Amino acid sequence: MIPPTAKPARVNLRTPDVMAAVQAQVEGHYRSEIVEKLRATGGTLTCDGVTVRLAKQFGFCYGVERAIDLAYAAAKVFKDRRLFILGEIIHNPEVNEQIAALGIRNVLGKDKEAEVDELTAEDVVIVPAFGTDVTTLARIKARGAQIVDTTCGDVMSVWKRVRQNATDDVTSIIHGKASHEETKATASRAVLSGKGHYLVVLTLADTDYVCDYIRHGGTPEKRAAFLEKFRGAYSEGFDPDLHLRRVGVANQTTMMRGETEEVQRRVEAAVKERDGAEKARESFRFFDTICGATQERQDALKEMLDAPMNLLLVIGGYNSSNTSHLAEMGEAKLPTYFIRNATRLESTERIVHYDQHAKQEVATDHWLPQRPVVVGITAGASCPNNLIEETILRLYELFGIDRARLITA
Repeated sequence: MIPPTAKPARVNLRTPDVMAAVQAQVEGHYRSEIVEKLRATGGTLTCDGVTVRLAKQFGFCYGVERAIDLAYAAAKVFKDRRLFILGEIIHNPEVNEQIAALGIRNVLGKDKEAEVDELTAEDVVIVPAFGTDVTTLARIKARGAQIVDTTCGDVMSVWKRVRQNATDDVTSIIHGKASHEETKATASRAVLSGKGHYLVVLTLADTDYVCDYIRHGGTPEKRAAFLEKFRGAYSEGFDPDLHLRRVGVANQTTMMRGETEEVQRRVEAAVKERDGAEKARESFRFFDTICGATQERQDALKEMLDAPMNLLLVIGGYNSSNTSHLAEMGEAKLPTYFIRNATRLESTERIVHYDQHAKQEVATDHWLPQRPVVVGITAGASCPNNLIEETILRLYELFGIDRARLITA
């Protein structure tokens, strides 16, 4: 057995032979002939009065593809060792089921199948695309386990910024969801040096609350109310009277760019009003760390929403942040249904979809118009093409149009 104190040897998983085998396996699971046909025809498919418009950018991004490839590669290279993963590889239930089918067991979250303290130096642990917090990572390293890190480069760029903020005694105001794995991982880097602080804001209303405190400070009662409002969303020992003096805005990479930019503008304006423009150069900082793939998918949907459509289907995991923002964009313009997969299209009369306000699946009746009908489709960065294809096929099936007819359309 490898001694627990020994540092695991570096292993190259991306050798040509391994990656060739991985690509064949991944394509077998996730490839879609129908989606490829749509790409080749400019994203529009019309058959018997039913038109589907697919956004120009959708589905798997590079970071997600890399994470999945590395997980599959780990299963091949370390086939004689126990494999574990820190929660979900990405936020898509079907993909996570495929990862579990490779024999990779979970050691985090409500569905965990093992404990970190049970790991040995002969085990392999996969870090998901959105990373993990430094405490969990340190515990795994202490066990001596081999780590396969699939963390997205865009996420690590944010970590670099918040670490620098901490070094410079600048509090990181993180625009994101405090409960999201990526935000937790980022927040842990903000305090890694032992002197940094962070505060997580989700909405513009949260931001305005913070900005009011920046401008006017607070009484003991106001300070207590602030700490209660953001309970669970700030670093240990955070004091708004002390730690909002110098601030830097960071973000969860999958937030909407426009909203993060608005958070930045409002915080900057509050700091300038308090300190003056000259001093604000020292007491405020901001870096653009929105994920490029997230922005591409939002831009593509925005363009598609300018065209006449009857409704929009958004496909992806319900806990996927970037997918939820696509659904928000659609809801602002036309009837929009956020669905996990094709099974939610129950009939022409009934669809089951996720209500982000109620935070649960709901059913809507009389959702599908009679033909001629135009349906827009997009998918989050963690949604594979085969799920998009299955949704398209199911939509046409509801109108009595089968796959063979689509392929020749």
